[in-house]
Amino acid sequence: MIRKLLQRKSVEIWVIKQIDEDVLHLCGIGTPQTEQKRKAVIEALERGDYRGGVRIGRTGVVLNSRLFAALIPLEALTLEHERLALWQGRTWQISRVPQRCWHHEGRLIAHLDPLGNQSGLVSSEDVSTIRDSIDPATSTPATVEFRPGDALEEPTADSHDAIHQARARRHTKDKGWRDDGTWGTPPKPPEGSDP
Repeated sequence: MIRKLLQRKSVEIWVIKQIDEDVLHLCGIGTPQTEQKRKAVIEALERGDYRGGVRIGRTGVVLNSRLFAALIPLEALTLEHERLALWQGRTWQISRVPQRCWHHEGRLIAHLDPLGNQSGLVSSEDVSTIRDSIDPATSTPATVEFRPGDALEEPTADSHDAIHQARARRHTKDKGWRDDGTWGTPPKPPEGSDP
């Protein structure tokens, strides 16, 4: 019981990945992973200059605080319902950030949940810069061939040569596949008959 009384209570925070004009990209509730005292951590969070690890939810993942736009003490942000939050005297829309985007260092975009749930907005990586850099004039070939860039010969040349060599050997050897589809040496004609 004494151990439970002396155990430090962890500070819970809202982890905000990105702040847009009227949207907060919310990762969820997290806890700072630090050896600092609780009071020092809370003061750093209130000033907005906490630096260190952050564990989000009940995952074992600890991420660097530099990946997030804001780490807000739990009491400072109030969820009005699943889609809206009250923070800094303003009402914000909430966009849920999936775990795959937690360490994404680029911009996020908010869009309606693609699964059609009524849960509101979901964040995803903004790939418009990649899409914009693709030249539409270039077209992909109808077939894709995987081979070394410095290959000097036809990729099927060796297999065609091997097939022709095997056929030639088959016709010149006594042993092998016969024309009737069986394997072995061709039967010898009986003695006294014309070959």
